[in-house]
Amino acid sequence: MKTLVLVFHPNMAKSHANAALMAAAQALPDDDGSTVTVRDEYAQYPDGRIDIAAEQRLIESHDRIVLQFPLYWYSSPALLKEWEDQVLAFGWAYGPDGRALESKEITVATTAGGPESEYQTEDNGATMREVLSPYRMMARYVHATWREPFVVFGAMELSDEALAETAKQYQTFLTD
Repeated sequence: MKTLVLVFHPNMAKSHANAALMAAAQALPDDDGSTVTVRDEYAQYPDGRIDIAAEQRLIESHDRIVLQFPLYWYSSPALLKEWEDQVLAFGWAYGPDGRALESKEITVATTAGGPESEYQTEDNGATMREVLSPYRMMARYVHATWREPFVVFGAMELSDEALAETAKQYQTFLTD
């Protein structure tokens, strides 16, 4: 399986968890025909001007698309929303002739500053599944298969040892 990891972090130099996850994905060996391609989208498009055709070609050449980002105010960084609006175009990703993602798998890898206990209906009014529902619905809308996400809770508080273990788990997630 060919996996494309699109990383959306506006300041990777200051990232603790997303930088470790990105490095773990980049360290995966290319074997048995399965590859993992990793792109830092903010580094690729520092001016926010997305090369739509290039992004669409990347998607077309991969089986699984992973959107990796830190959770900001129960949402994604701005470039990810812009990417969705531009790349997932009518006639390509959806609409009568838009079936480019039909045989693809889409998932999310996200980090949250708070612990898992903060993502319960009683506390914040929404579970992580509910917070990430726009991505599940996006996958459904473009006729892709949704895969349950990889979520790192308490990302800012992780020790180096816990982060190393999380990075290994991420590698397994990407290659399963």
